[in-house]
Amino acid sequence: MPVLNERAYLERAVQSVLEQELDGPAEVVLALGPSTDGTDEIAERLAATDPRVRLIANPEADIPVGLNLAIRAAIHPTIVRVDAHSELEPGYTRRALATLAATGAANVGGVMRADGRTPFQRAVARAYNSPIGLGGGAYHSGGAAGPAESAYLGVMRRAVLDEVGLFDETIRRGEDWELNLRIRRAGYRVWFDPALAVTYWPRERWSRLARQFRSTGTWRGELVRRYGRRNSLRFFAPPALVLLVLIALVVGLLQATGVLAGTAALAASVVYLPLVAYALLVLGYACSRRAGPGLRERLWTLVVIPTMHLAWGSGFLIGAARGARENVDTSRLDRNTPLP
Repeated sequence: MPVLNERAYLERAVQSVLEQELDGPAEVVLALGPSTDGTDEIAERLAATDPRVRLIANPEADIPVGLNLAIRAAIHPTIVRVDAHSELEPGYTRRALATLAATGAANVGGVMRADGRTPFQRAVARAYNSPIGLGGGAYHSGGAAGPAESAYLGVMRRAVLDEVGLFDETIRRGEDWELNLRIRRAGYRVWFDPALAVTYWPRERWSRLARQFRSTGTWRGELVRRYGRRNSLRFFAPPALVLLVLIALVVGLLQATGVLAGTAALAASVVYLPLVAYALLVLGYACSRRAGPGLRERLWTLVVIPTMHLAWGSGFLIGAARGARENVDTSRLDRNTPLP
């Protein structure tokens, strides 16, 4: 479990791991980044009260670096990746181990069940769980069990990780997708099991959500530069939306200044149609029961979904054009935390 500034979530995340019922021994390895919010004190208390909790330093704070440090420090043949911003459902690990054995897969993952504690966070969670929000990936919206492109978090065979080379430490976001690509290229199977579920707590503020999605999109653009069409088509929808918005702004400016007039202005107005359709789609979802029972949640939905799409899409275009260039996701950092 890589950890950075998770004071509000770490204890419950670790407790959900320690409460997993297993037939054999287990340990929890926390890779501690340079937190500034008191997270380390919580981690030290957890380690002092349960010998299964081990602490290692991750001074660079990068997730793939922390994951590799934790994996190398681990002593058991199966690796269960856990996010400090999540909680494992009861029976998760036992079920995952059974699925690994039954399918012969190298990595097994399930559903990210996003949840929230405030109207904003619940709006984000519902967007995560909806095909409208994150594009209908199986681990967001569910589906049938079977071979998969990637796995959320993942329960992995240590021997396969050692064979393919662990996580790529040059990739700060999307490292799980890239690892699973190498696992599949090596001839192993990645498996989706919808019976596996992990509760995930999204970002608590709009600014952090926007920074998270911009960084994630930037790194997806970098992965497209590296791996081309091995990336799913759904990853190209948000940047297409951003381009449509930019084109519409240019057309609107030309129409307002009279550069486009008459028939030409009317013909150019066709660019607005997909944006109107998108706005109606978001509005329709926000007005539906799927957006939640509360008015504040539904109003936040009108902000959250476009923020996710436009931040991700603009980041993607930057990453695809010039590469990620060591882009850092600052959404987990306190204002006074220095960048690594």
